[in-house]
Amino acid sequence: MLPWKRVLRPLAALLLTAAAVTVPATTAQAAAPSAGWNDYSCKPSAAHPRPVVLVHGTLGNSVDNWLGLAPYLKVRGYCVFSLDYGQLEGVPFFHGLGPVEKSAGQLKDFVDKVLAATGAAETDVVGHSQGGMMPRWYLRFLGGAAKVNALVGIAPSNHGTTLSGFANLLPYFPGAADLLAKNTPALADQVAGSDFLERLNAGGDTVPGVRYTVIATKYDEVVTPWRSQYLSGPDVRNVLLQDLCPVDLSEHVAIGLLDRIAFHEVANALDPERARPTTCASAFD
Repeated sequence: MLPWKRVLRPLAALLLTAAAVTVPATTAQAAAPSAGWNDYSCKPSAAHPRPVVLVHGTLGNSVDNWLGLAPYLKVRGYCVFSLDYGQLEGVPFFHGLGPVEKSAGQLKDFVDKVLAATGAAETDVVGHSQGGMMPRWYLRFLGGAAKVNALVGIAPSNHGTTLSGFANLLPYFPGAADLLAKNTPALADQVAGSDFLERLNAGGDTVPGVRYTVIATKYDEVVTPWRSQYLSGPDVRNVLLQDLCPVDLSEHVAIGLLDRIAFHEVANALDPERARPTTCASAFD
């Protein structure tokens, strides 16, 4: 394959995604109701006094993104909840595509709903990809710091992505950036250097009173470079999955969907007083 074709193919795929998801889907089915979580009669225990809110990533939804982690936490005694956000009109299944700022407002409303139902004073938030970054807008600008004890980001797009360098080519294709911003605002917001990210990260990555954990994988092919996922500031713990288990080959999707080593570290972040070392053997816990 010629070198220029190697460049154009991933960029074309990105633009096609932006265009295709805006086409009404006549055959797509909405996600099935979650089983075992989103139980609004759940009351947090003394051992786990805060409900956990799960925030899916771009093109995810409240069920499919959490078929692994939600039951993992539920069986360990947590009240677990997940929301859909960032919906586009005519797109019933793939969410997290609307403006990130607006999605943070949806998270605010959902957290208020969960706290009212459970009677808890605070919640913990766990998010994958965009879902690990978007809550930071809620924490900083929408009063979330008073209602969130900890934010755990799994492969979060905290400082955007170059998409392995291909996003850097957008200026060379007239209209490409406008297509992204118009059809899939969340993708445009997550391009490294975007106006949204500049506003989010101005003045520092964190806000007082919240504990932050970032769990990254060096094989991430979506949020790149992977070190851009890390946060700086007080009460931050940045974790590389391969430092916990060198043979873990999970990439961007797998780390959020099915990696029990990452799940073990999530549990440690939610309950640091009872944390146990995370190793390759944690996959069997």
